Amino acid sequence: MNQVHRPTKPIRSFTLRGGKLTKGQQRALHELWPAYGLSVDELTDELTDERADLQYIFGRSAPTLLEIGFGDGKALLEMAQENPGQNFIGVEVHRPGIGHVLMQIHRHNLTNVKIFCADAIDVLNKAIRDQSLAKICLFFPDPWPKKKHHKRRIVQPPFIDLVANKLEPGGIFHYATDWRDYADEAMGKLESSALVNVAGSGNFSPHPPPRPETKFEKRGRRLGHGVWDIIMQKQKPPNH
Repeated sequence: MNQVHRPTKPIRSFTLRGGKLTKGQQRALHELWPAYGLSVDELTDELTDERADLQYIFGRSAPTLLEIGFGDGKALLEMAQENPGQNFIGVEVHRPGIGHVLMQIHRHNLTNVKIFCADAIDVLNKAIRDQSLAKICLFFPDPWPKKKHHKRRIVQPPFIDLVANKLEPGGIFHYATDWRDYADEAMGKLESSALVNVAGSGNFSPHPPPRPETKFEKRGRRLGHGVWDIIMQKQKPPNH
C-alpha cells in the first residue's frame, strides 16, 4: 500500500489570537490605514516597481528597520520616536494591536512609521527588496514550548537565509526570547549561517541590550524567566 506524503506546511511568523477591537481601534483601521498602512498585494507584482522602493514608500532615503510581530507596538513606537532620522516598518496580524499603533502614530505625528497587516515571511519575500534593510528585529516570537512543536519556531535556516538576503551589508538582525532552550537553539542555527555574532561566538548580547523593553519581556520577567538577546551582523564585502 502506497503511503501518502502530505506537503509540509510553511512556517508562519505568527499565531492567530483573539481580541476584540475597541471603537477607537476600529476607527483607526478604517481612517488611518490609508496613510500608514502598506499592502503586500500592491507590492508583489514586481519588486523592481518603484512602489516597493523604500525611498518611494517613505519619501526619503534613510536607514530602515523592520520589526516582526510588534504586538502592542511599544518597542516599535519608542524606537521610531527616539530615532526620527530612521524609517520603521512594523509587521503584525493582530488587528487590535495594529489599531492601537495606528492611533499612536497619528497622535504623535510620526512620519517615519509604516505598517503591514500580513505574515512577515510574505512581507520579506514579496514586498522588501534584497539588501535594503539596516536592521530586522524579532522580539519574543512564539516559543512553541512543546518539543513536538519546535519545528514551528520561526528561527529556522530558510528564515535566517531570507533575513540575511534582505539586510544591507553591515545590517543587523536582533533576536530576543525569554525561553532559554529557544535561545540556545536559535544561537546554533544563527551561527551556522552567513551572519556573524556581534558579541562573539556562543555569546548572548550583554544587558541592557540596545532595544526598548517589551510587554512580553515584562511578562516573562514576572514569571521568573530570563531574557536572552542575540545580535547578528551581515558582513560587508572586502573594500566595501
